[in-house]
Amino acid sequence: MKLKALSISEVNSYIKRILTNDPILYNLKVKGEVSNLKIHTSGHIYMSLKDNKSKINCVIFKNNVPKDLNLREGLEVRASGYISLYEKDGSYQLYINSIDVDGIGNLHVEFEKLKAKLQNEGLFDPKYKKEIPSIPKDIGVITSLTGAALRDIINVISRRYPKVNVRIYPVLVQGDKSADDIVYAIDFLNKREDIDVIILARGGGSIEELWSFNEEKVARSIFASRIPIISAIGHETDFTISDFVSDLRAPTPSAGAEISVPSYLDMREKLYISKNRINKVFENKVYTYKKDLHNTKKYMDINYRETIKDKLIDMDNCLKDIENNMNKKLILTRNELDYIGQNLNNLSPLSVMSRGYTLVEKDDKLVKNPKNLRPGDNINVLFEKACVNCKIQNIKEVD
Repeated sequence: MKLKALSISEVNSYIKRILTNDPILYNLKVKGEVSNLKIHTSGHIYMSLKDNKSKINCVIFKNNVPKDLNLREGLEVRASGYISLYEKDGSYQLYINSIDVDGIGNLHVEFEKLKAKLQNEGLFDPKYKKEIPSIPKDIGVITSLTGAALRDIINVISRRYPKVNVRIYPVLVQGDKSADDIVYAIDFLNKREDIDVIILARGGGSIEELWSFNEEKVARSIFASRIPIISAIGHETDFTISDFVSDLRAPTPSAGAEISVPSYLDMREKLYISKNRINKVFENKVYTYKKDLHNTKKYMDINYRETIKDKLIDMDNCLKDIENNMNKKLILTRNELDYIGQNLNNLSPLSVMSRGYTLVEKDDKLVKNPKNLRPGDNINVLFEKACVNCKIQNIKEVD
C-alpha cells in the first residue's frame, strides 16, 4: 500500500499537534542563560536560552512581558511556558508565559573578570593609545574572507578614498582556533613595514560568537602591536575586550572603515576653501597696499617720488609672487585630482570590461554567485561593446 504524500503544511501542522498535546512539553519550566536577545518594536521579545551544550529559541509575547523585566545578554533565568512549532518555517521554540532572573551567566562573569584584570594592568589606559594616521597609504584588514564585514569595509574605503591600498589577512572569527588565528595575523602584519593602520573586524553576533575577541591572548597581542589598531567588532551595542584595549573602537565594521581614511570629497572641498581663503587674503593685502599708496601720494612731496616708484615695484613683485604661488597651487591641486580621477576610473567596471572581462545578467539583474543560475536559464553576457544572449546548458563547479 502506497503512503499518501503529505504537503509541508500538513506535516508541520501534524508535528505542532503532537507537541502541543504532550503534557510535559506543554507545561515546561527551564533554566538557562540569555543569548541573542532582540526586543522587537512591537514589544515582543525574541531570544535563546542556552547551557554549556545546547540552546533553544524562545519568544515572549508583549502581554506576557513583566513591567519590571530587565533582560540582557548573559543573565541566568528560569522560564515557564510551552513548546510549539512555528509552522511557517518549521522551527520549534519555547513560548514563555513567565520568567524570573537568577543572575549573571558564566561567560559574562569571565568577561568581567578579564576586563578588571587587564584594566588593573593598564592595558586600557589612554596614555598607551596610538594615534590613527589621518591619511594612511596602506591599511591591513583582519577579518573573515566570507563575511559581510569585509565587503562593507572595502565598499566604504573605495567610496571615501580609493587611493589607499587595502591588505587583507583572512582569519577565522569564531571557534576554537580563531583566537590563535587572530593573534598570528596581528603579529604577521606587525612584521611588515608598509602597514599604517590595522582594522580588526567582525559582524554582529551573540557573546559566544564574539568570544574570540574576549580572549586574553588576543587582547595582549593588540596591546603589543606597534601599528595602531581599530577594533570594529559586531554592532554598536556589542562590546568586547578588544574594543577596550585597541587604539580606537568603531561601533561597526563600516564605521571602522569610515574613520580609517579621509573623504576624497571632503579633501577637495577643503582645498577649494583654502584656495578661496588665500585669494581673499591676497586681495585684501593688495587692496591695503593700494590704499596706503594712494594716501601717501596725496601728502608726499616731489622729493619722495622715487620712494613711490620703489613701492610700485614692490607691489608689482608682490603681485607676481602671488600669481606664481597661485599657479603652483592650482597645478598641484589639478595633478592630485587627475591622479585620484585615474584611480577612480581604474576601479570602474567599464575599465575592467575594456580589458576583456565580461558581466553576466539574468532577468536584468547582475549575477554575482553562480549558485543563482540553473541549466536552461537565459542569460545576457555583457562585453564592453556588445551583449550576447545565451542559454545555459550545463553548470560545472571549478575548484
